[in-house]
Amino acid sequence: MQIEDLRQRLRALGANPRHEHRVLRLWSQALPQTHGKRPIEAFLPTTLRAALPAIERELAGLTTLHSEHPGEDGSQRLVVALADGQLVESVLLPPGRIPALCVSTQVGCAVGCVFCMTGTTGLIRQLGSAEIVAQVALARQHRPVKRVVLMGMGEPAHNLDNVLEAIDLLGTAGNIGHKNLVFSTVGDPRVFEALMARDEGQVRPALALSLHTTRADLREQLLPRAPRLTPQALVDAAERYARASGYPIQYQWTLLEGINDTDEEVEGLVRLLHGKYAILNLIPYNEGEGMPYRRPSWEQAADMARRLHQRGILTKLRQSAGQDVEGGCGQLRARAVQEKDGQTRRVIPLHATAI
Repeated sequence: MQIEDLRQRLRALGANPRHEHRVLRLWSQALPQTHGKRPIEAFLPTTLRAALPAIERELAGLTTLHSEHPGEDGSQRLVVALADGQLVESVLLPPGRIPALCVSTQVGCAVGCVFCMTGTTGLIRQLGSAEIVAQVALARQHRPVKRVVLMGMGEPAHNLDNVLEAIDLLGTAGNIGHKNLVFSTVGDPRVFEALMARDEGQVRPALALSLHTTRADLREQLLPRAPRLTPQALVDAAERYARASGYPIQYQWTLLEGINDTDEEVEGLVRLLHGKYAILNLIPYNEGEGMPYRRPSWEQAADMARRLHQRGILTKLRQSAGQDVEGGCGQLRARAVQEKDGQTRRVIPLHATAI
């Protein structure tokens, strides 16, 4: 389902813009359609009131909880079933200053990052804009959500129209601050063009760019089907958006032991990011069974973050969420699909490194 289809359906039932906004606001904030001091009999047209129970059931059926996996760090990984039986992952991130949720934008992913379990499946299908928002509504039944990161399964740039439609709703009726909506991408030129072209009536989200290396040749190996832009070209495009939007770019760097935690990469990051309106997030790799990569020790990661900070690069060392519950992107979905197909496997928990 697309949000625009839902809007047209509401209009056909007699909704004016205020009625439409109320229905979308209550749905996206996980509140019943009867919520509020003003009775709906005094506000909504009769035809819309009569159809609301069926609409609520349909919206609730867009995403249902297949399984939940609380982590020792306070995160909560949700394996979410879509109406057609496909599974995606959402993650309630560890408690912090702003309650945050990471959502998926596709079933599978076409980019094929070699260190990502989701990348092993390829792209299965796109999520509709309503399915993206429905993940937020589902998560809000568990916890408050005031920040949404579109950084789960999938490459948002490959589902651009639906993602932007979901962002516009979340940044208005969904009551998420625009800077707390984070569009993540491996660096598709269409993203930079679309975000720069947004007008004042549209939501401008913050941007997270998956960089992972400063070497063009290594990036082609790690992200084999990402656009062939050099790290320098990616940073230049991102910097233009940072200055236009007023939000620093969040550069994502999954730390792989012996691959992108080297002295060469430290020097490359200083060269690329010095003076830029940016935050570098170092994220130690969340290991997965059967994947050949390893996470560096916390001490190694902390040393790299410290060296970068000393060289003028605003660097934050992030703890990967849900390591003790196989919480890397796509791991839980892969396990759930195997179990659903009757092909269960032994799960080896991966315990979090102490901070």
